Amino acid sequence: GLYNFERTVIDDSRLAGRPAEIFVGKMFKMEVWETLLTSMRVGEVAEFWCDAIHTGLYPIVSKGMRLIAQGKDPLEGQRHMCGMGNLFHYHSTGFPELDELMRTPQPLIFIMELLQVGDPMSYHRESWMMEKDEKLQTVPVLHMQGNALVKQRQFREAASKYKEAVLLLKTVQSREMPGDIDYINLGRMIIPLELNYCQCMLELEEYYEVIEHTTELLEKHKGKDCVKAYYKRAKAHAAVWNEKEARRDFNTVAHLDITLASLVNRELKALSERMKEKYWEEKETYWNMLEKKGATNEEVANEREGEDKGKQGDSENPRPMFISFCCHFFIPVSSFQHFPCCLSPPPPPSSSHLPPNPVSLCTHQVDQQGEDWESLENVRLPLTLNLSQCMLELKQYQDVVELNTKLLKKHKGNIC
Repeated sequence: GLYNFERTVIDDSRLAGRPAEIFVGKMFKMEVWETLLTSMRVGEVAEFWCDAIHTGLYPIVSKGMRLIAQGKDPLEGQRHMCGMGNLFHYHSTGFPELDELMRTPQPLIFIMELLQVGDPMSYHRESWMMEKDEKLQTVPVLHMQGNALVKQRQFREAASKYKEAVLLLKTVQSREMPGDIDYINLGRMIIPLELNYCQCMLELEEYYEVIEHTTELLEKHKGKDCVKAYYKRAKAHAAVWNEKEARRDFNTVAHLDITLASLVNRELKALSERMKEKYWEEKETYWNMLEKKGATNEEVANEREGEDKGKQGDSENPRPMFISFCCHFFIPVSSFQHFPCCLSPPPPPSSSHLPPNPVSLCTHQVDQQGEDWESLENVRLPLTLNLSQCMLELKQYQDVVELNTKLLKKHKGNIC
C-alpha cells in the first residue's frame, strides 16, 4: 500500500484467491522482495517499508499480477522488448492508480506472509528457469518420452514432448552467434525433433500444421538432411488436394535421394488415382445438383401450367381480360345486312404480311360520316386487340407495334 496517513491499499493478493509465487534467484523485477522473503520464516507475517528507488518497477509487476488474477496472459499484446520498453510504447498500464504511481514514484509498504518454501526440484521447471546445461540435458529425456508415447500411439502427447524439446533448443540457440559452430550444431539437433513433431501431426491429420513447420524447416536447412521434410510436406499437400505442390516435393525427394525413387513412384501413382477419384466424385456431385435443379424447374413449370389451365377452364374464353371488355362492343348480326361486301368473298391476299381484317374491308364501302361507320369502328377495336394478342403469342412483335400504332391514332383515349 501507499505510505500515507490513510495507508491506501493498492493490491491485495488475498482477494485474488491465489497466493503469489516467486522463484528466488531468477532476476525477478522486484529484487527487493527476494531480500525481504529470504529473511522470514514459514508462517511469519511482516511489514516492510521500501523507498521509491526499490519500488520503481512495482506498477509493471502489479499489472501482471492483476491480469493473472483475471485469467489473462500478462504478456498479451506486448512486443519483444523489456518491460519498461513496453510501458513507454503503450504509454499506460491500463490502470489509472498504477499510471499515477509511475508518474510520481513514492515509498510503499508491503505486508507479507510467508506460506511455504518449496524445494528446487519439487515443481516442474519451465524453460526460463533452467540454465543452459540443464536445458541441454532435458532435451534427450523429452525426446525419449516422445518416442515412447508414439509407440503407444498417443500422438498428441508425443507432439507436445517434441515441441517442448524444440523450444528448449531454440532458446539456447538464440544466445549463440549465427554461423558459429555451436549455433549450427544446435540447428541440426532441432531437425529430427521437428520431423518427429510433423509425423505426429500427420497421424493427427493436422496437415496445414505440417506444411507450416516443414516449410519453416526447409527455409533454414536444405539438402539431404531434409529429405524427410520434403516427403512429409508432400504427404500433407497430397492430403489437402494440392496436387502441383505435392508432385513438386515428391520429385525433389527422388532427386535428392535416388534410393527413394521407387517409393516416390508409388506415391505419385497413388496421388493420380486419388485425384481421378476426386474428379469423378465432384463430377457426379455437380451432375446430381443439376438434375435436382432441372427437376425442380420442371415441377414449377408444370405447376404454373396447371394453374393457367385451371384459370382458362373457369372462363368461357381463353382471354377473359379482352373478352370482358369486348362484350361492351357487341352489335347484332343484323347490322351487317347493310354491308353486302361482308357476304362476298374476300379479296386476294395483299403483299402485306398482316392478315386481312374483314371489318377493314367493309369500311371502304361505307360513308365515314354515317351511323354505319361508327358501328364498324366499334367492332374494329376489339377485333384488332384480339389480333394483336395472337401476334404477340406468335412473336410477331413488329406487326403488333404497327397495328396498335394505327389503332391508338384513332382511339387515343381508350385504355386498351
